[in-house]
Amino acid sequence: MSKTIRVGVIGTGGIATAQHIPGYQALEGVEIAALCDVVPGRAAAVAEGVPGARPYVDYREMLAKESLDAVSVTTPNFAHRDATIAALQAGCHVLCEKPIAMNLAQGREMVAAARKAGKLLQVGLHMRFETESQTLRRHVMAGDLGEIYYGEATYMRRRGIPTWGVFTQSRFQGGGALIDIGVHALDRALWLMGNPKPTTVLGATYAHFGKRTDVAAPRGLWDVDKFDVDDMGVALIRFANGASLILRACWAAHIEGNDVGTRILGTHGGASLSPLRIYRDLHGDMVDIAPSGLVEVRGHHVEIAHFIACVRGEAQCIVEPEQVLDVQAILDAIYESARTGGEVRLDA
Repeated sequence: MSKTIRVGVIGTGGIATAQHIPGYQALEGVEIAALCDVVPGRAAAVAEGVPGARPYVDYREMLAKESLDAVSVTTPNFAHRDATIAALQAGCHVLCEKPIAMNLAQGREMVAAARKAGKLLQVGLHMRFETESQTLRRHVMAGDLGEIYYGEATYMRRRGIPTWGVFTQSRFQGGGALIDIGVHALDRALWLMGNPKPTTVLGATYAHFGKRTDVAAPRGLWDVDKFDVDDMGVALIRFANGASLILRACWAAHIEGNDVGTRILGTHGGASLSPLRIYRDLHGDMVDIAPSGLVEVRGHHVEIAHFIACVRGEAQCIVEPEQVLDVQAILDAIYESARTGGEVRLDA
């Protein structure tokens, strides 16, 4: 496909203006033809900085009037399903921001719609595209670490409760820190472990900061009256191949700075990031390997370039639907386990 790819963006909030729009603008042969946002005037204001883009308030009108090849869905979680399915039915490939949806049932509907339409549905899990992640994945796939049997996935902020949007309201997002940033840590760890099939989940969630006005809030205080989600979630996930994974995610905690990283252990070696370090035994010695010369890139922009390459038929999408549905199934199970206090089986 050598023609210009015409793109529309549904939802013109922070992730669209900071990542998706500039990501598309950086690519040759891609035109942002339309922008849509339900907030009156917002799409029009953003369109002033996107030459040729027409603003809309109703994405259905946008899809009907514009001959689009692809669409980014960058709305709050509650609107992912309907906007994505509408775009797929209109003949568009879709890049939908994470998580795929509010829950697994919605995610399955979206994947089914993509298959029926014969179109690509890529979910925005940009941490797979970061340089260190890609490098470690190559080592794992080459067998350098042997059989991966354990992982840790961490995304913890000292104080990072969102003060904008609807992130802290369950009816719009489906959850809090766990579904917002935990999804990234979980997905990257699963991908690096080879996406084993999850079987059981034991989880817990906490909300010790969201309703308080007496804690430090460098970015300003969030709306405590509307806060009804978790500000921390933890889980132990077991897999069909015998491996296990510990997940930790929070918006606020009494820790030193922020803690974002992944650790995986294999029978022939282990690794952690960030920074990327690989640990092995060589010739009777314990050896620590620190790859050099890595050029860090913006994961979102590589993700968007990959999406367009897949739309053109020049690449095979590395964010596979079944993998994304497993991520959502685990998130759902963590919330269920936290509610009931028991282990949740996914292979029943």
